[in-house]
Amino acid sequence: MTFSDDFVIPTFSAVDPDGDQRWSTWPATTPTERGPRPFPSWIVTSAAAIDTELGIVKSGKEADVFLIERAVPADVVLTDGSAGSCVLAAKRYRSAETSDFHRGAQYREGRRTRNTRDGRAMARGSSHGRAVQAGLWAWAEFEALGRMFERGVAVPYPVQISGTEILMEFIGEGATAAPRLAQATEDGEALAPLFEQVHEILLGFARAGYAHGDLSPYNLLVHGERVVAIDVPQLVDVVSNPNGVALLERDCTNIAEWFARRGLVRDVEELLAECLAEVF
Repeated sequence: MTFSDDFVIPTFSAVDPDGDQRWSTWPATTPTERGPRPFPSWIVTSAAAIDTELGIVKSGKEADVFLIERAVPADVVLTDGSAGSCVLAAKRYRSAETSDFHRGAQYREGRRTRNTRDGRAMARGSSHGRAVQAGLWAWAEFEALGRMFERGVAVPYPVQISGTEILMEFIGEGATAAPRLAQATEDGEALAPLFEQVHEILLGFARAGYAHGDLSPYNLLVHGERVVAIDVPQLVDVVSNPNGVALLERDCTNIAEWFARRGLVRDVEELLAECLAEVF
C-alpha cells in the first residue's frame, strides 16, 4: 500500500473539544482548499489539533474576523517536526440572512458563474443568491490571497478555506492585531518607509494585472516595520473589467492623498502611471 505525500497517520488525543472548540478542519480540506506550497513551517497540520475560539477581531457588513488558536493537545507526541500550535485569523462571510454585501457590480465585471440559476438568483438579490454570493466572495478572496502571496505581494498567507470561512495568517502579536496604517503616528518624511512598502504593494498587484479595488489606510496593517494588505475579495482585473483603470486610479488617489495629508507628498499621476506601465 502506498500513500500520498499529504497522508499522515494521525495520533489522537484523549482530550475532547468543549463548547468553544472544534477539531481542526485541516484534515477535511482538499489540496485546492489549502494555501500555496510549500506550506509555512508554522502551520499546524496534525489531525489531533483542536481549534479554540479566542474572540472576535473585527466585525463588518460582509464578514466577521475571529481569532483561533489551532493547537495539538499536550498528550499528543509530534514525531514529524511539525508545528504544535499557531494563531489564525478566521474570516467568516456572513449567511444570507445576516450579510449586507455592498460590493457593487463594478467589481464583478468580467467574472462569471457557471450556474445560470445561481447567476439569476444573485442578480435578483434573493436569499439563495446572497448565499451563493457569500461563497463566491470567500473563494475570490482565498484565491486572490494565494496568487498574490506566490508573487511576493505582502498579504496574509491563506491557510485554508472551508465553505464561507477562510483561515489565514494572523497579522499581529499574541492575540493583538496589528494596527492599521490609518493609526500611524508618524508624519512627514518619517512616513517614507511605509509609503515605499505601500507603493510596492500597488505595483505588485499591478504586475499581476490587478488593482486592489478598495485600497485605503484602513485595510493596510503595519506589523512592526512591515505593511500588509488585507481585504482582497474584490481584486479587479484591470484589463478585463471596464472599471479596472478607474478603480486602480482610486487606489492610487486614496493612498497619495492620505500620505499628503500627513505631510508626505507624492504625485498621484506618477503613481498611477507606474502601475499602468506594470499592467500593460
